[in-house]
Amino acid sequence: MKPETSPALARAAVFLAWAMAAAAICSIAVSQSLLALALVALLISRVRLRLPPAWLPLALFLAATMVSLLFSGDMAAGRPQIRKLYVYLVLLAVYSAFRGLRDVRHLVLGWAAIGAIDALLGFYQFASKFEARPPGQSFYDYYVASRITGFASHWMTLSHQLMIAFLMLGAFLLFSPSLRKRAAWFGLAALVLIGSAIVISWTRSVWLGAACAAVYLLWCGRRRLLLAAPVLLAAVLLFAPVRARFVSSFEPHQSDSNQHRIVCWRTGWEIIKAHPVLGLGPEIVHKRFLEWVPADIPRPLPPGWYGHLHSIYVHYAAERGIPALLFLMWFLLRMLRDFHRALRALPPGRGEAKFVLHGAIAVIIGIMISGIFELNLGDSEVLMMFLAVAACGYIAVEKAKAIA
Repeated sequence: MKPETSPALARAAVFLAWAMAAAAICSIAVSQSLLALALVALLISRVRLRLPPAWLPLALFLAATMVSLLFSGDMAAGRPQIRKLYVYLVLLAVYSAFRGLRDVRHLVLGWAAIGAIDALLGFYQFASKFEARPPGQSFYDYYVASRITGFASHWMTLSHQLMIAFLMLGAFLLFSPSLRKRAAWFGLAALVLIGSAIVISWTRSVWLGAACAAVYLLWCGRRRLLLAAPVLLAAVLLFAPVRARFVSSFEPHQSDSNQHRIVCWRTGWEIIKAHPVLGLGPEIVHKRFLEWVPADIPRPLPPGWYGHLHSIYVHYAAERGIPALLFLMWFLLRMLRDFHRALRALPPGRGEAKFVLHGAIAVIIGIMISGIFELNLGDSEVLMMFLAVAACGYIAVEKAKAIA
């Protein structure tokens, strides 16, 4: 006889899964503690545990990671990646606990509220840094190495988390039928705050990823608004520090990371050529980085962080092998295909499933594009939010199938 599900514990699991995903934007320690509680609640409540259809490529990616670790010759160094397996349980917790699109909507609004507070903290940090600039040093050179972090420990984490919140909130405003006047004003205010914080974070990879994903959302929802994009860009570039950072993409300052990333990518290519199947092993790249720097690159190396290869595509191939990278790409592309197919089955007009599916697609686009220049999915805080979005996307797929 099948054990009965406990309604009270099932509701507790929903709340804990929501709180876990929402807290990822402000505290990784709290979020991971809530993940443990959500899993315990799911087990005790006897709610059926389940994984979304894209679980296979993700499982193969994790298996390839473990195989690479076994053959790395330094398993002790790879222990952080073993611990990180726990983070992937976010996919299980959210997909098993959430009962429908109402829970997803509450999560998106939670991210919007916390993201807005995070953005306000970022504005305060920006103003403080502007005042704290040492005499005789340009603000650009001072700020580029000490940018806003909000609740996070690094500006890269902050900007990627805000990008996810920004895109899901944007999809909610464009496509949700449950949008009310008060919620619309709150959403627009939060969207402006979060978007502005992304701008002053100076994270160019997130600028590009968020911009491309936002174009996708507007193209699907309000194409006429795309006509305002050049005006908005011109207005943003009137702010001198932002204009200087934008121009640095093409005319880098001495303190910029453009050349540093090229060094990382060329070094990664040397590793991939020598270890195409298994890579060097998890957490080994940063330990042996200097051994693989091409001989024609002059020393000292350009200033920058050489702890990873600043690209999910280059880094995972060099660290874990080309098969691991292909499994990750399969996971990402499989979700894009599934979400797009579900959208095609929906009727015209606004829809709750439509907002979630469009938002999930936009987040994947943003992560994949910014991932060209940064190891964004290697960051646990970003990964937790991304996996929560993936689970929410598949909840919307189920609802879309029910409607069709």
